[in-house]
Amino acid sequence: MESNWMNQTKHQHEVHDHSGSAHHAEAKEGHDIHSATSKPSACGGCCTAPIVQFGRSNGNDHDHEHADEEGDHADHDHGSLAPWWRVALALALGLMAELTHQFLGDAGAAKAAGMGLAAVAIVLSGFGIYQSGIKALLRGQLNILALMAVAVTGAFLIGQWAEAAMVMALFVAAEKLEDAAMDRARNAVRDLMVTMPQSVLRVLTDGRTEQVAVAAVQLGDQVRVAPGERVALDGEVISGQSAVNQAPITGESTPVDKKPGELLFAGSINTTGVLLMRITGAVGTTLLDRIVDMVERSQQAKALIQRTVDRFAAIYTPIVMVLALLVALGLPLLFGWTWMDAIYRALALLVIACPCALVIATPVAIVSALGNAAKQGVLFKGGQALEKAQKIRTIAFDKTGTLTEGKPQLEEWSVLPGTDDGEAKQVQALAQALATRSKHPVSKAIAQGLEEDAPSVAYAQADAYTQMDMEEKPGSGVQAHWQGKLWRLGGLHWLLQEGVQTLSTEAMAQVQAWRAKGFSVTALSSDVRIAALFAVTDTVRSEASAVVQMLQNEGMQTAMLSGDSPEAAQHMGERIGIAFAQGGLLPQDKLNAIAAYNQQTPTAMIGDGINDAPALAQASLGIAMGGAEGTDIATETADVVLMSGNLQGLPGVFRLARKTHAVVWQNIALALAGKAVFLALAVAGMATMWMAVVADLGISLLVVANGMRLRRDAASRPVQSIEGPTVSHRV
Repeated sequence: MESNWMNQTKHQHEVHDHSGSAHHAEAKEGHDIHSATSKPSACGGCCTAPIVQFGRSNGNDHDHEHADEEGDHADHDHGSLAPWWRVALALALGLMAELTHQFLGDAGAAKAAGMGLAAVAIVLSGFGIYQSGIKALLRGQLNILALMAVAVTGAFLIGQWAEAAMVMALFVAAEKLEDAAMDRARNAVRDLMVTMPQSVLRVLTDGRTEQVAVAAVQLGDQVRVAPGERVALDGEVISGQSAVNQAPITGESTPVDKKPGELLFAGSINTTGVLLMRITGAVGTTLLDRIVDMVERSQQAKALIQRTVDRFAAIYTPIVMVLALLVALGLPLLFGWTWMDAIYRALALLVIACPCALVIATPVAIVSALGNAAKQGVLFKGGQALEKAQKIRTIAFDKTGTLTEGKPQLEEWSVLPGTDDGEAKQVQALAQALATRSKHPVSKAIAQGLEEDAPSVAYAQADAYTQMDMEEKPGSGVQAHWQGKLWRLGGLHWLLQEGVQTLSTEAMAQVQAWRAKGFSVTALSSDVRIAALFAVTDTVRSEASAVVQMLQNEGMQTAMLSGDSPEAAQHMGERIGIAFAQGGLLPQDKLNAIAAYNQQTPTAMIGDGINDAPALAQASLGIAMGGAEGTDIATETADVVLMSGNLQGLPGVFRLARKTHAVVWQNIALALAGKAVFLALAVAGMATMWMAVVADLGISLLVVANGMRLRRDAASRPVQSIEGPTVSHRV
């Protein structure tokens, strides 16, 4: 299945100095953004929900067009906002017009001077805004630009020239401040992007090297990465060892040691040694490219509450226009007010009613939260995923690859009765020697476990063991002659076929007990007698127990859904701390289990494999294990991806979602309360038009500041790993 992630936008590659240091690479880290656009909001476009588009170029220019997902936001163009010097000059001219009116009155020359100063101020600061507002009115679009055009025109016509100028200049200043604040919120997401090298040092088959463009590198090519260089493409280490900073990709705070056989991700920085890597991901298909695409798409997925606010703002502005008209006409006719006073209060009402703070309340919080999570290696697919996450009360875990690493580990081993202490040490050393020479993953796990258990014993006769004539039996085990005896390491079925004696009742009970826990059992035989048994199981993630405990402490219910045997699933659940563990489940069974959970309470499913995809789609919130081990279909299906490839960021998903939900409602309440107060003041004649603009600016900036607290909120901080269990053995 071809992943949609492969339909990538492309980054422009910038020149990278390969002789530089890690510090130099950090200093060059930047943002390569081919467009950063703001989608029109329902208030008319000055208050905008930020939509950031990232790109990476491999020489083919192309654009992504993203249609408005709601379809109810009219197109408009208010022109570019005036620079700060023009806004400042306009404010000064507006103040001069006010002073002229206050001290010189409305005499002929003074009146002309005041009108002239005000007109120049309006043109300097807001001609584009005014022009777009008139166009909106002509099209029948009652948005914020139309409100400002009506307010400024009305103020000018009733002789409030200075106020008309101040209103326009302050409005533009407010928009520029809001744009600057939203840019800061967007920067949290932009920090994911890095300045990528334009060329790499390719190693040819004859050992020569050549500098080539990144776009010319093919899968399977060998590339040399010097200390201080940024890795240009995904690949596997062939030779060399080094510490690599993967923070831009996985969010890991400390460099990771890399050796032959381990993966390198594009965008990470090689810090200490020279590495030779084999390319596994060409331009446009790397993990970084997939992250870029996901971030771009996440910016466009609106939360339900944001869509609700947008729809409310779309009807709110026409209602305000009608209310202002009623004030202008009703107060003189019903209460005997002068027409000038009534019209002025109606105009002040229009200015105060600008829904900027209301419309910006949700996106500023969501964008800040998305950026915060992304820095921690957690990618939400937009505000919808954040909103879903805050409702979750049950979390269902897949086992293999999620709660475990999917790598075999020696769990227990024992020397069978009848073996003295001296022979027991020899048994351990021989088992380690045989396992080391085998290519089977289970044998490798036994070798590593014995080495960690007693390295001095394992290496006691290392030189002698190298002289053994070993022979591997594919699919069965490995055997060798040592001191006149034939030693075999392999499965019990193979050993019995080779004429080895059956196990005693006690030993068979031990084997059955291990198998009930889901362990794989391997035996070491000496001629026809079995000398030792080894139990190998999947490696439990070091952070799994701590993560599950933390989720439970926060009121979450946990469950495990596994394709392993029910006994193995139950054992793993008890070991990690999950009381309800189901085993023997096929993909359809997992889907049915999630559907049943969803009927009781909103449920999240977290998994990593193809077999988890149906359940991820069925869940209220799908969470995929990303990184090198995650599958494309799982990450495509999920709402949230843990790019670090571990569970450390999982509790932060729900904490940050709940915090974001609270901040959004704080912002909405603040915006509505502020509007209500100043609307009452306007009707009571206690608020001028320029005061209304200042009040709107203040409320908007308070909303932005409150939302931007989420950029550095500690809620998304990952859980620390704990040491896993040690190997147990018995003699």
